[in-house]
Amino acid sequence: MYRRQLPGGTFNYMVVNKSETKNGKPVRRFDCYPDADEAKDAADKLAARMSRRDLLAASMTKDEAIEYANSVTRLKPFGVSVDAATATIVECLKTVPDLSSVQAAVKFYAARYRQVTKKPVADVVTELLKVKGSNGASPRYLDDLAGRLNHFAKDCKNDCCDVMTSDVQAWMDKLALSPQSRKNYWTVLRTFFRFALARGYAADNPVEAVEKIRVRSGDIQIFKPGEIARLLEAARAHFPDFLPCLAIGGFAGLRSAEIERLEWSDIDLKDRHIVVAASKAKTASRRIVPIHDNLAEWLAPYADKTGKVWKESSVLFYKRQEAIARATKGAEEAVKWKVNALRHSYVSYRFAKIGDAGRVAGECGNTAKTIFKHYREMVKPAEAERWFGVKPTPWQ
Repeated sequence: MYRRQLPGGTFNYMVVNKSETKNGKPVRRFDCYPDADEAKDAADKLAARMSRRDLLAASMTKDEAIEYANSVTRLKPFGVSVDAATATIVECLKTVPDLSSVQAAVKFYAARYRQVTKKPVADVVTELLKVKGSNGASPRYLDDLAGRLNHFAKDCKNDCCDVMTSDVQAWMDKLALSPQSRKNYWTVLRTFFRFALARGYAADNPVEAVEKIRVRSGDIQIFKPGEIARLLEAARAHFPDFLPCLAIGGFAGLRSAEIERLEWSDIDLKDRHIVVAASKAKTASRRIVPIHDNLAEWLAPYADKTGKVWKESSVLFYKRQEAIARATKGAEEAVKWKVNALRHSYVSYRFAKIGDAGRVAGECGNTAKTIFKHYREMVKPAEAERWFGVKPTPWQ
């Protein structure tokens, strides 16, 4: 132990520490303490520890000595001492239960972060849409990708390589959508992370381990004429921007995704038809849908509109449906929203009215076989007349 005077006139005390080695030789180090008692206590503890170490070294068996020598040899290329290596392993074992877990954790880290380019989710979404567009993807497909992926990117601010399965699962669990819509999100996100993985923005595809969404095909549900009337009046009172979507779904049978892509220029109120272009149809086949008298009356106040019929997001489209259903609550119980019931209702009532499966199939973008199998005798012709007789009360 040495005493040293500092520039300010005070003293500190140094203890010579040779407990560490480098390349098999002791390394001399000075540990400083502010007073003699603390320095003496540290020196006593150091001496005791070195004494135990020397005693242990002296009592090592031949096999233990060989094991130590092998450890030194293995660590030499990395410039790491046996003492430093074992200290690190001990800290790791405090977090994980065994050596195999330590190794697995290291492999996971290396796979995820080695040679991965950090890039925010939003930037990768932009790149994917650009690549898909240049490769000839249809506008309809690009719109679907953009809507779903931009929704995810808005909530996920991480780099792609930092997105975990638990992050995607938690986000998916919060989607207040039908099982089919949630499954569609799952499919699009899996495509997105495959793109990111192929370009080095991710080390794995976190969506692969996300819980699969099962879509069960149950009985077809439809609205009654009185229910659609209440829904339309609630939309007119509280959500007039969504009323055309509701009316077109119920009285023209367009799919929700087709309505989201629909332009006002596709709707000809004079000649009474809606053109569903191939780029906007699910089946990628152009079709003409008639505008019935009641639909024409519901759409008449919007005759001078331009641009998209629905200007907001896909997520808000579905949320708006639920909100309108809740808004029907008054003297009567609220109308319960039924998934895909607008389209199912149109097909059911239209088939009951004209009895021509082929014609209905042409209007709806299905096959006559599908129409006949699923919608035959769902409702009576008299109910169909009531359905297509649902018209707005005089506008205030």
